[in-house]
Amino acid sequence: MQWVKVLGGVVGAAALLGLGIIVGHFAIPKGADSPAPSASASQDLDLKILETVIEQLDANRIRENLRELSKEPHLATTPRDEALVQLLLQRWQDPESGLDSARTTEYEVLLSFPSGEQPNRVAVVNSTGAILFSCRHSEENLTGEQGGPNVVPPYAAYAPPGTPQGPLVYANQGSEEDFKELQNKGVKLQDSIVLTRYGGVGRGAKAVNAAKYGVAGVLVYTDPKDINDGKSLPNETFPHSWCLPPSGVERGSYFEYFGDPLTPYLPATPSSFRLNSDNASGFPPIPIQPIGFEDAQVLLCNLGGNLAPADWQGGLGCDYNLGPGFRSNGIFPEDGQVNVSVHNRLELRNSSNVLGIIRGAVEPDRYVLYGNHRDSWVHGAVDPSTGTAVLLELSRVLGTLLKKGTWRPRRSIVFASWGAEEFGLIGSTEFTEEFFRKLQERAVAYINVDISVFANASLRVQGTPPIQSVVFSAAKQISAPGSSGLSIYDNWIRYYNRSSSVYGLVPSVGTLGAGSDYAPFIHFLGISSMDIAYTYDRSKTSARIYPTYHTAFDTFDYVDKFLDPGFSSHQAVARTAGSVLLRLSDSLFLPLNVSDYSETLRSFLQAAEDLRVLLEQHSISLGPLVTAVERFEGAATVFNQRIATLREGTPDPLQVRMINDQLMLLERTFLNSQAFPEERYYSHVLWAPRTGSVATFPGLSNAYSQAKNTGHEPAAWAEVQRQLSIVVAALEGAAATLRPVADL
Repeated sequence: MQWVKVLGGVVGAAALLGLGIIVGHFAIPKGADSPAPSASASQDLDLKILETVIEQLDANRIRENLRELSKEPHLATTPRDEALVQLLLQRWQDPESGLDSARTTEYEVLLSFPSGEQPNRVAVVNSTGAILFSCRHSEENLTGEQGGPNVVPPYAAYAPPGTPQGPLVYANQGSEEDFKELQNKGVKLQDSIVLTRYGGVGRGAKAVNAAKYGVAGVLVYTDPKDINDGKSLPNETFPHSWCLPPSGVERGSYFEYFGDPLTPYLPATPSSFRLNSDNASGFPPIPIQPIGFEDAQVLLCNLGGNLAPADWQGGLGCDYNLGPGFRSNGIFPEDGQVNVSVHNRLELRNSSNVLGIIRGAVEPDRYVLYGNHRDSWVHGAVDPSTGTAVLLELSRVLGTLLKKGTWRPRRSIVFASWGAEEFGLIGSTEFTEEFFRKLQERAVAYINVDISVFANASLRVQGTPPIQSVVFSAAKQISAPGSSGLSIYDNWIRYYNRSSSVYGLVPSVGTLGAGSDYAPFIHFLGISSMDIAYTYDRSKTSARIYPTYHTAFDTFDYVDKFLDPGFSSHQAVARTAGSVLLRLSDSLFLPLNVSDYSETLRSFLQAAEDLRVLLEQHSISLGPLVTAVERFEGAATVFNQRIATLREGTPDPLQVRMINDQLMLLERTFLNSQAFPEERYYSHVLWAPRTGSVATFPGLSNAYSQAKNTGHEPAAWAEVQRQLSIVVAALEGAAATLRPVADL
């Protein structure tokens, strides 16, 4: 989902000066770069400038950007990845359309690659070790783009080397529940090789869960039922449709955490302490290798044992059995085994981030960040180049206005191209670690546009509640692609909507997990964040993601023919994200609505009420939580009234600054570094991973579920009380943040 070589000594230290120094150097306008009249301290968003930007964002230019970005594979740290670093620098330093400054920084990070000398292999062998069947080492070269020397073979990044061998067992999606089901059915798992489907749980979790049951190795494949709506024949898949062809294999990182594996909580710079890779946690405990569904079909359709449950069946055209071992009337001997040979290696590599900066005219020390990663597994036309193509076009339009002297934002804008995202959000995480305090003090919001177009049906936005209003405002004023005549907002509400107690029927905004570079910004730093894309019509496909995801078939022609012919959806994302960016950087008062958190808190509180009976049996009262939610709601209402009053008058710059700081810092009040000690980087008490079944505050839900399962264990219920107290303290702090700053 990117930066310069670290030099030694004094020169190296200078190259790594903080983001604040970069922006601060440009804080005082100089000569011809003096701010335009519209950038005065009292000026609000210039709607004419906004309209100009929206009109100038060109679909054809985005298309040509994508063609250039995806013409060759650009795996992190490879020569093509570094060539794209130079392309970004060239664009952002262009004398006619560039930005105020552009630079790179590098981090030395631990990556994982397959061996060039010993390819990974999956084979069926007989009792003498003779090979009866081998899975593909590479995907079929269907368009001439899958067979190049820079196409990395399918592999599971960070999977340990090893050559396990054993009878085959089918384990559905490899979840904890799936392995328990197999154990309950008496299926022998010890020293077996399990075949799992993508989906259900994260990649790395499949190996972690398997290892708990003594499994020796794991295979993973994408079932056509999950990605192709059941289509599996060569003449009905790519290049004849958008569906994944039979040889397609999803690559990916199997590392459990995000960030550089050897420097958790520290930037991967020369001076930082590094763990020994043997002592680092988060790697898969056993070898794991992905394969295509044409190979999975050979294995699975010859498997013996009992019939798998109905919801474990897939789209390979045969009954899925559980194993272990093969059936008597199949093509393999019953005692045939599967050998998995993995020869991955760990390497320290220099990965670059690229930053492009437009300094603010009035508040240069307030940063609106807009990011997208650059690296891909192969050609990466969809992931991430659709996002980078939009990023380049948006920065071109803004840079052109900047160079002409007709516009300069109120606040500073930081464009970022992150390196090594595919290996675990590495570039963005190292950036947040290096500039932790500065970003916490000065970052207004983070806009992420990773995959900008999954398909061309509707806008899809994920984010924290305060960003809802600014995205809605932007989407209402931009026409949706096609001939419907609807705005992006009205089209969006047709596909994804919810009933709001405050607004009625509105588009649904999803929550942020850890799927892209927004993760360290929201979970680690508490910066209001969002992810913007165009996506597909869920009523027409059950695909869990676009079908060629992380394969060698994710090419320019795939996007051009099947995802977004004409690139109108790319343009719609550019216009929406650009409008949001300008509203955040140019509005007098930040367009973040704190009251929209009230709905979330109220829904979490209502869910917590379902726990009341058992909580009270252990002398735990929800009363303080009820009071804290009510106080936040009251403080948010008064705060919004205060903004409305100031808008009617002529607020002085200090009043504006104080209000904006309260808006900016609200998200930080939900952080507690002690809330989830078992979860690396997660400290936001509202958005951490939730393992409990009750859709309430995650820490409370998780602790309650654990305590309920352990019965009357005092320590478990004490943890419930602790988590409840953490939430109450966060809500009280949030309410206090919204009160007048002089009100101590």
